[in-house]
Amino acid sequence: YAEKKMINVLVSESFWFQKNVSYLKRPDPDLPLCVEQTVLVWIPLCFLWLCAPWHLLALCQSANVNTQPLSKLYIFFLSLIFGIQGEVPDVPRFSLFYISFGLELIALVLSTVADIPPEAKDLIKKNPEAGAPFLSRITFNWLNSMVLKGYKQPLVQEDMWDLNESDSTAFINERFQHFMKPELDAARVRFQNKMKKKSAKTRDSAQEDPQQSGLSSGLGKGVSQDVLMMVRKKDSKEEENYPSSWLITTIYKTFKRILIESVCFKLLEDVLTFVSPQLLKLMISFTQDKSRYAWEGYLYAVLLMVVALLQSLTLQQYFQRCHVLGMKVRTALMAAVYKKALVVSNDTRKESTVGEMVNLMSADAQRFNDVTTSIHLLWSCPLQIIISIVFLWLELGPSVLAGVGVMVLIIPTNALIATKARKLQIENMKFKDKRMKIMNEILNGIKILKLYAWEPSFQKHVEDIRGEELKVMKKFAYLHSFSILTSCCIPALVSLATFAIFVSVSNDNVLTAEKAFTSISLFNILRAPLAMLPMLIASVVQTAVSKKRLEKFLAGEDIDSDIVRQDPSFSIVNLDIEPGQLVAVVGAVGSGKSSLMSALLGEMHSTKGFINIMGSLAFVPQQAWIQNATLKDNILFGSPHEEENFKKVIQACALAPDLELLPGGDLTEIGEKGINLSGGQKQRVSLARAVYSQADIYLLDDPLSAVDSHVGKHLFENVIGPNGILKNKTRILVTHGISFLPYVDKIVVLENGVISEVGSYENLRASGGAFSKFLDTYAKEQSNQGNSETGDYNLFYVRLRRNTSVKTSENADEPQKGQKLIEKETMETGQVKLGVFLQYLRAMGWGYSAMVFLIYFIQTAAFTGQNLWLSDWTGDSVEYYNMTYPSWKRDTRVGVFGALGVAQGLFVFLGTLLLANASINASRILYSRLLNNILRVPMVFFDTTPIGRVINRFAKDIFTIDEAIPASLRSCLLCLMSVLGTVFVICLVTPFFAIVIIPLALIYFFVQRFYIATSRQLRRLDSVSRSPIYSHFGETVSGLSVIRAYKHQDRFLKHNEVTIDENLKSIYLRIVSDRWLAIRLEFVGNLVVFFAALFAVISRDSIDSNVVGLSVSYALNVTQTLNWLVMTTSALETNIVAVERVNEYTQLKNEADWVTDTRPPQMWPEAGRVQFENFKVRYRPELDLVLHGITCDIDSTEKIGIVGRTGAGKSSLTNCLFRIIEAAEGCIRIDDVDISTIGLHDLRNRLTIIPQDPVLFSGSLRMNLDPFDKFSDEEIWRVLELSHLQSYVSGLQEGLQHKVAEGGENLSVGQRQLLCLARALLRKSRILILDEATAAVDLETDNLIQNTIHKEFSDCTVLTIAHRLHSIMDSSRVMVLDAGKILEFDSPSNLLEKEGHFYAMAKDAGITLESNTHL
Repeated sequence: YAEKKMINVLVSESFWFQKNVSYLKRPDPDLPLCVEQTVLVWIPLCFLWLCAPWHLLALCQSANVNTQPLSKLYIFFLSLIFGIQGEVPDVPRFSLFYISFGLELIALVLSTVADIPPEAKDLIKKNPEAGAPFLSRITFNWLNSMVLKGYKQPLVQEDMWDLNESDSTAFINERFQHFMKPELDAARVRFQNKMKKKSAKTRDSAQEDPQQSGLSSGLGKGVSQDVLMMVRKKDSKEEENYPSSWLITTIYKTFKRILIESVCFKLLEDVLTFVSPQLLKLMISFTQDKSRYAWEGYLYAVLLMVVALLQSLTLQQYFQRCHVLGMKVRTALMAAVYKKALVVSNDTRKESTVGEMVNLMSADAQRFNDVTTSIHLLWSCPLQIIISIVFLWLELGPSVLAGVGVMVLIIPTNALIATKARKLQIENMKFKDKRMKIMNEILNGIKILKLYAWEPSFQKHVEDIRGEELKVMKKFAYLHSFSILTSCCIPALVSLATFAIFVSVSNDNVLTAEKAFTSISLFNILRAPLAMLPMLIASVVQTAVSKKRLEKFLAGEDIDSDIVRQDPSFSIVNLDIEPGQLVAVVGAVGSGKSSLMSALLGEMHSTKGFINIMGSLAFVPQQAWIQNATLKDNILFGSPHEEENFKKVIQACALAPDLELLPGGDLTEIGEKGINLSGGQKQRVSLARAVYSQADIYLLDDPLSAVDSHVGKHLFENVIGPNGILKNKTRILVTHGISFLPYVDKIVVLENGVISEVGSYENLRASGGAFSKFLDTYAKEQSNQGNSETGDYNLFYVRLRRNTSVKTSENADEPQKGQKLIEKETMETGQVKLGVFLQYLRAMGWGYSAMVFLIYFIQTAAFTGQNLWLSDWTGDSVEYYNMTYPSWKRDTRVGVFGALGVAQGLFVFLGTLLLANASINASRILYSRLLNNILRVPMVFFDTTPIGRVINRFAKDIFTIDEAIPASLRSCLLCLMSVLGTVFVICLVTPFFAIVIIPLALIYFFVQRFYIATSRQLRRLDSVSRSPIYSHFGETVSGLSVIRAYKHQDRFLKHNEVTIDENLKSIYLRIVSDRWLAIRLEFVGNLVVFFAALFAVISRDSIDSNVVGLSVSYALNVTQTLNWLVMTTSALETNIVAVERVNEYTQLKNEADWVTDTRPPQMWPEAGRVQFENFKVRYRPELDLVLHGITCDIDSTEKIGIVGRTGAGKSSLTNCLFRIIEAAEGCIRIDDVDISTIGLHDLRNRLTIIPQDPVLFSGSLRMNLDPFDKFSDEEIWRVLELSHLQSYVSGLQEGLQHKVAEGGENLSVGQRQLLCLARALLRKSRILILDEATAAVDLETDNLIQNTIHKEFSDCTVLTIAHRLHSIMDSSRVMVLDAGKILEFDSPSNLLEKEGHFYAMAKDAGITLESNTHL
C-alpha cells in the first residue's frame, strides 16, 4: 500500500515542473523529485543489465588478464554518482544516502584499478598495456613508466616492451596471406580472361596487318614483355600487363574490424565538433542579456570543457586505431614482399633489381602506412563540410551559398594541381629509383671504382640524376605553395563573400556578435577538411602508384616447384645420374654449365620436360654467398651444432689454418658479402656449409677455381673425391681442373647448351670426340703426373697441419679485439644539438631563413587584425540598434575585412615559395656533400659498415631532408605564430587570463620535454632497427638460389618476422607516445577554453559580448593548434635527425687527396720498376700487421708470379700498390717516385688491375669499358677483339650500347672476366696486376687470356697472383708469400731445384722440373 501511495505521489506530481513552480527559473536550480528517483537511477541500472552478459563471460574466462569489463563498471559508477539526490528530509535516510554515496565513490576509484592474477604478473611486466584498466587505457597512462624512463636516460632497444599478439608480424602476415590468396586468384582469372579477349582482338587485327601477327602469339601467354611494349605503343593507352585491383580489397578484409572501430570513433568526434559552436552561441547570448542567472554561464563554461574533453578522448582513440592500422598495413606488405621474394621466379626477379625490391619494402609500404592513417577523412571531410554548411545556413540564411560557391570554384583548381602533382610525383619516383640503383651499384663496386679511379665519372652521373630530381622537386614545391595559397585564402574569401552578401542583401541584416562568431568558429571547422582533402587526394594518388608497383611484384609468377626448369642457353638435355656417383661437368665459357646447375635447382624457365630429384640438395654456387653473421653460423646455416661433425668439416675444408689467423676463430663476424674473407676462404666456407648440411645430392658449381691449387687438391681428396667425406653421396661437380677428371665416375661435356658427350674418363679419351681433343691440348703431362703423385704428398700436408687442433682460448666468451667487424650503428642520444638546426639553416641560406620568418610573422598579424576588425564590426549592431546602417560604413567594413584576408594568403604564399627555394638549396648542398665524402672515404670504412646502412643515408635520410623537413618547418612556424596570436587576443580581451597562462605554460612545457626525450629516442630506435630489415632482405635476394636449394625459406621468413617485430616495438610505442602527449596537451587546451569562458562569465558586466565571442572562438581553436605545435616541433626535431645522420657521414675521415701539388711526370711510369722497402701494413689501426716488412726489387718488364696459401697476404700486396691501404712503415717506389707522395688518382690511373671479382655496372657495355668517353669506338672494338669478345658483342642487337644488367647478371662469369681484361687492355699502363683473374674461366679461355697478356703486355711489368701454378711457370721470378713474409723469391726453375715451399706446391699441381721444361 505504501508503495502504491508513493508511486501515486510520484506520478501525480507533474514530471518536470510542479504546478506554477519552475525548478530552473531561480538562482539555485534543481530537478523534480520524480526525475531524481526514476530517471537518474534507471539509466545506470539499464546500462549495467545490458552489459551483464559480457561481464559474466569475462569472469568465466578470468584465466587470462581481461581489463575490458572494468570499463563498463567504471561508466556505471560514474553515472550513479551523477544521480545525486536533492534534499533528504529525515536523518536515517540522510545518513544511509551519504554512506552509499561514499561507497559508490570508493567503487568508482577501485574500478579504475585493474586486478591482475598472479600468473599474469610477468606478462604485464613485459607488456603493461595488457593489464591496463579502462581509465589508464583511454588516457594512455600505462605508458607513464616508459616516458619517465626515457626522460631519465636514453632508451635502448632492450627497454622496448613486447608486442601484443595481434600486432606481431607473424599474426598479421598469416591473416593477410589468408585473405590475399583467394583475392589474387580471382584477379588472375580476370586477367587471363582479359588477355584472351585482347589476343582475340589482336588476332582479328593481325589478319589485316600481317606485320602484327608475329606479336600475337606471345600475347596469349602474357609472356613477352617486349611484345607488350610494342603493342602498348600502338594502343598508346596504358595497359596493365599483370593481375590488378586486388590489393586494396585484401587489405580491407584483413583489417576490417579495426577499420570499423575507427569509423565509430570518428563519427562521434565529428558530431561533438559541432556542439562547441552552438554552446558558444548560447554563451554570447548569455553575456548580452545581463538579467540571466549566473549559473547558466558557469554551466556553459563547464559544458564547453566537458564536450572538449570527450572530443579529445574520442579523437585520440580514433588516431590510435588509425596509426596502428597504418603500422599493420606496412608490416603486412613488408612481410608479403619478403615472402614473395623467396618464391619469385627468375623472370620476375630479372624485371626488378635488388634496389627496386628494397624500395617496395621501404618507400611503397611506407606510403600505404601514411595513407591508411588518414583514409577516413575521405568520408569524414565531406560530412563535416555538409554539416557546417547546414549550421551556417541556420545562422546566415541563403547568403551562405556565396561562401559555398567560392569553395566549389576552388575545387577544380585543386584538382588541376593534384593531377599535375601526380605526374611530377611519378617522374620523381623514376629519378629516385634510378639514383638509388646507381648508388647501390657504386657502393657494391666501390673497390673497383677506387682501383680504376673512376669515382669522378660516377659522381657526375649521380649528380646529373640528382639535378633532374631536384628540378622536379622544385616544380612540385611551387605547385604545393600554390595549393597552400588557395587553402589559406579559402576561409578568408568564404567568410568575406558570406558576410558581404549577408549585409548587402537587405538593410535589416545586421552582423551581430552571436552570428559572426558562431559563423567564424564554423568556418574554422570547415578549414581543416578543406585543407586536408586536397592533401589526402594527392597522397592517395601517390599511393596508387605504389599500389601498382606492389601488385605487379606480388602477382608475379612464382618459381615452379613441380618441374625443374631451363633457359634458352640450354637446348635439349637428357641426363641420368645414379645415387652415389661423382659426375663432372666440363665445357667452354658460356656453354651452359651454370645453367645446368640452375636447371637442377629449378631456377630456370622450362620450355618442356622435367627433372626428377630424389633426396635433399646442397648447393655451392660459383660465387660464394656469405651472410653477415659469424663464421660458425655461416657453416651451420641453421642446422644444430654438433662439435664432432663441425671439427671434421673444418678439417676437411682446410679451414683450420684460417681459423687461427682470424681474430675470433670460428666466432669471427663476417661482413656483408664476406668482405673480410679472401676469395678462397669464402669458397671454402661455402663448401663447408654444404658438407655440414649432410644432404643427399651435392651440386658444386666450380668450387675449386677460387682456391690455390694445393688447397684445391686437398679439398678434392678430403671432400669431393672418391675418398672424401662425401664419397657415398651423389655429387655433380662443374670444374675446369683437368687433374681431377680421371677420378670421377662420369663426365658430361657441354657445348652450346647441349650435352655433346657423356661417359667415363677412359671411354671419352678413347672415343676421340671433342673431349679428347680438349684434353690433348691441356694434359700433355698428365701421364707423368700419375706416378709421382702419392709419394711426398703427405709430407707437404703434415707441414700444413702442424698446429690445426682448434684453439680454445680461456676467455672464449669475450669477443677479442677486432673480432667484431660490423660496428653497431651509432645513434646520437639526448637532445638534437642546436648546431644541427643551424647547419640546416646555413645550408638554406641565412637571408632566406630571416625573410621566411618575417613574412610568416606579418601573415599572423594580418590574421589577428582581421578578427579584431570583425569583432569591432559586430559592435555596430549595438551602436546602430533600430537605425539604418549607413552604406559607406558597410563598404569600409567589408573592404578592410577582405583586404586583410587576401593579404594573409599572399604572405603565406610568398613565405612558402621562399621556403621551398631555400629547402631545395639545402637538399642540394647536403646531398652533394654526402656523396662527395662517401666517394672519398677509405676502403676500410666500407669493410666495416654494412651497405644497407650507407644506402639508408642516401634513401631514407635524404628523402626526409627533401620532403619531410621543409613541410614540418613550415607547419612549425605557422603553428607557433598562431599560438602566439591566440594568447595575445585572449589576454587582450580578459586580462585575468594572464594569471593562468604561467601554470598552463609550465604544464605544457614539462609534458613536452618529457615527451620529446622519449619520442626522439623512439624515432631513432625506429630508424636504427629499420636498417637490418633492408640489409637482411638484400642479403636474402642475393642468396636466393642457395636458400632455395637448402629449402631454408621458412627459417629466413622467421628471421624476417623477428627483425620486423624488433622494429615494430619502437614504432608501436612511438604511436602510443604521440597519443599520450596529445591527450595531455588537449587537456591543457581544454583548460584554456574553460578559463577563457569562465573569466568571460565572471567579468561579464565589464566587457562587450562581441569581445567574448572573439576570445572564446579563439580559445576553441587553440586546443588543436597547441597539439599541432608539439607534433610539428617534435616531428621537426625527429626529422632533423636525418641532417645529423647525413652530417655524420660527411665528416668521416677521407683517404689521401685524389690529386696533390706534387704530380708525377706526364709519361710516368715509363720503365715500370717497382721497389718495396721494408714495407709493413695493417688493415685497421687496432689490428695486427698483415705484411711484415716486405723488401724486394722488381725490374722493368719483369713478369712476377705471386703464390701462397689463402690469407698469406697476396691480395694485400696489390691493395698496397694502389694505396687502398696505407703503409704502416716503409714505402713503395715506382720508377723512383715514392707513391705515398702523389695523388691517389695520379697513381691509380697509371696502374691497371684485373680484379678477382669481375664487377660490372648497369649501363651500356661501352660505359663499363670507358666511363669517361676517352677512347674512340675503333679502339674499343680492337680491345674486344683481343679479349675474344668481338664475336659475342657484334652478335648483340645494340652492339656496344648493349645494356648490362645490375652487377652484370646477364653475362656469364667468364664473359665478365673477359670484359675486365678488355678494360685493362684499353688502359694499357706500364704496370699490370692480375689478381686471380683466371679463377672462373675454363682452360680454353684461360689460354686465350694468357696469350693475350703475353702478347699485349710484353713490354709491361706484370704481377700475377696465381692459383694455378701452370699460369706462372713461365714468369721471370716467383714470390712465395706466407703470413705476410716473403719465403722464397727466384725464378721457377731455381725454386724447383731448391725443393722448398714452391717445390711442394708445384708437386701437388703435378708440375716437376722435366714437365716445366716442356712449357
